Amino acid sequence: MTPRNSRISDQSRRIALARSNAGLRGSSSGGGARVSSRASGAPPFAVGLVAGLAGLKLLLHLVAILVSPYGIHRDSFLYMAMGRHLRLWAMDFPPGIALVANATRALFGDTRFAVLIVPALAGTALVVLAALIAREMGGGRAAQGLSAFAVVASPLFLRSASLFQPVVLDQLWWTLALLAVVRLARGAGPGSWVLLGVAGGLGLLTKFSIIFLALPLAVALLLSGMRRDYLTRWPWLALAIALVIGSPSIAGQVRLGFPLRDQMRVLQSAQLERVTPAAFLGEQLLYGPATLLALAGLVALLVAPRLSAFRVVGVTALGVLVLLLVLHGKGYYYGPMYPALYAAGAVMLGGFSGRMTGAVVALLLAYMAVTLPLGLPILPPEQMARYSRALGVTAAVRTNRGEVGELPQDYADMLGWKEQVRAVAAAYHSLTPEQQAETVILADNFGEAGAIDFYGKRWGLPPAVSPAGSYWFFGPGPKPGKVLLSLGPEPEALREYYGSVRVLGRFDHPWMVSEERQRAIAVSTDPNRTLQQIWPSFRGRN
Repeated sequence: MTPRNSRISDQSRRIALARSNAGLRGSSSGGGARVSSRASGAPPFAVGLVAGLAGLKLLLHLVAILVSPYGIHRDSFLYMAMGRHLRLWAMDFPPGIALVANATRALFGDTRFAVLIVPALAGTALVVLAALIAREMGGGRAAQGLSAFAVVASPLFLRSASLFQPVVLDQLWWTLALLAVVRLARGAGPGSWVLLGVAGGLGLLTKFSIIFLALPLAVALLLSGMRRDYLTRWPWLALAIALVIGSPSIAGQVRLGFPLRDQMRVLQSAQLERVTPAAFLGEQLLYGPATLLALAGLVALLVAPRLSAFRVVGVTALGVLVLLLVLHGKGYYYGPMYPALYAAGAVMLGGFSGRMTGAVVALLLAYMAVTLPLGLPILPPEQMARYSRALGVTAAVRTNRGEVGELPQDYADMLGWKEQVRAVAAAYHSLTPEQQAETVILADNFGEAGAIDFYGKRWGLPPAVSPAGSYWFFGPGPKPGKVLLSLGPEPEALREYYGSVRVLGRFDHPWMVSEERQRAIAVSTDPNRTLQQIWPSFRGRN
């Protein structure tokens, strides 16, 4: 080959290599192009490290289940009751949590372990998904470990995985959906669209807040180089899968006259109107150094060339943040975005190597040690109250109604329920056998009613009814209410419906939230209407 031909050949190779590298980096316009899956393989998955961190996460929750001095959360009683009253296609609330409640009840009975094992397992799965997202973004063993450890250490994910609520499942399905998006950005096959549809459907079956992810994601895809996929069948197949899986949630709203509107109205007036943008952002700081890692991940996804292929995730995260700020969402509503942002931040820090990464790990560990009692209910109420006062973080003990309590509200909502049901049982057994045969037990809210349904059998109580929230949809039961044993309503309210009202006593507990203090236990007779006649007038009461 002549020298001239050699120079031409070398130049051609350099041009080809430059084009190849440009393709790998992706275009900066339109949110970045996807990376070719053939040209860029993901690093090996750090199985041992991630499994160890996941095991640590699960162990923490299992120990908390065993040693915690707290009982079952108020909300958990409702979700267990939803399982007992399951009507898959006619529920006022997404029925996924009710299906889970029935599955755990079938395996473990009505026990505290049955209530708490599912959130512990879901929280453990989040650890693994965060590491998988880091891997898909090109992060090696150290970055995978850092992103997984951030989930383990964050008080946000410690708390959510300690409560049988849709929150931790919501976090799980969002993260699974974001894993699918990251895989699609890398050029993965149509199976990732299917995964996205399944995650979206499970999210819709669990909580309507999946819409807060779906809308920004749809816009982000449109603004990215992935917009061309809208011309294929795969995004629409994903949407169809999501709607099919989540169809019970939609059907329930249609059949019951869209009760979500009443729920949102009450939530907005009672809680969300007090959530300012400053309060929302301030709550993110309570999650500690992990929030800084997530912030670094968000910035990197939006501007860093190394992660330009995954800019669609950054735009989605930014869109979710703006949407929640505009709608006055609670601070923890943004939690499902964090595992993916931890992963991006960990990839940019390069894993555990380097002084900066080491400092982040040390800060995560130190903050976890300090805030562990805020994430896991392990300290008795007296000690927890002193600890909260010592920390001086008012936001950690502020209730949904804006009051400042001695305990975090979640902890206060785990106390006193068994004792309350025992007091109702004592009142019930003070009635004559003839009165007991006619008695309907009515509770003022779903926590009280759910606790009676959960614990009541051991003291021979019939199921409770309640005109509040989801319990209204369960109905008044078959008895007309000739004898009403009530927990909560004051005598003045009962006399509108009963000729005779007698207060048998009042239940109090020093650590319950203020609305559960000094609750009246009364027996009412001589009704002017049946429960079935007055029940429709209670719709929308919460």
